[in-house]
Amino acid sequence: MTQSANRIDLREVEAFLFDLDGVITRTAGAHAAAWKRLFDDYLQQRARIEGVIFIPFDPIDDYQDYVDGRPREAGVRNFLEARGIVLPLGNPDDPPEMETLNGLGNQKDHYFLRELARDGVEVCEGARHFVLDARTRGVRTAIVSSSQNCAAVLEAAGLTQAFDARVDGLDRRRLDLHGKPDPDIYLEAAKRLGTPPRRAVVFEDAIVGVQAGRAGRFRLIVGIGRGAHAGALKAHDADIVVGDLRELLLENDAHGFRRRK
Repeated sequence: MTQSANRIDLREVEAFLFDLDGVITRTAGAHAAAWKRLFDDYLQQRARIEGVIFIPFDPIDDYQDYVDGRPREAGVRNFLEARGIVLPLGNPDDPPEMETLNGLGNQKDHYFLRELARDGVEVCEGARHFVLDARTRGVRTAIVSSSQNCAAVLEAAGLTQAFDARVDGLDRRRLDLHGKPDPDIYLEAAKRLGTPPRRAVVFEDAIVGVQAGRAGRFRLIVGIGRGAHAGALKAHDADIVVGDLRELLLENDAHGFRRRK
């Protein structure tokens, strides 16, 4: 297949695999707010008990460095270990007040669902049109997310029927799949679509997602990002980086898409 930064021949591509947050929807703000409330409350409590200085969670840098795109319990572990705090994993059904990775993760989930109920879901309109256009051309589509709330977000966005398959955080736990940057959940999505990785394209906004796509040997990795983040995605081997999927044009004559001029 002739491949450049501008064009893919859809005659040699069967499926598009999309990350959810930051690619199809914009819920990063709700996620970051939920993480901040969780970690700030927890760190303040520990600071009072231990008599140390409270350093709040940074919803931009800490979010991107430790939790973005990762399984929930991994995000809790990564951030707390960066602060010198080690907690046991616990069990998936640990109550929110339990001081385990799963317990804190469940508390974060509670905060996120409250944000979702209050503010709803913002859909990336360029992505919506891109997905629907791809489907009219016979491309199979899957949504791939580390979130256990993926189905709820898709329903709130009115996009449940826009994807032929969904692999999310619930599937990851049920099937004992590794989270990003391992490629397991993307490989599972390709399997459900009946598509080999070499004939599928991954669309991701997180560095760990780009790494997962590369590790899975997918045909092409499209990064979604702007500014410094776009540079970071390119540096981590995204083949194409755009600010929005509206910058990519599906073509009838060439059966492919290329970047809009």
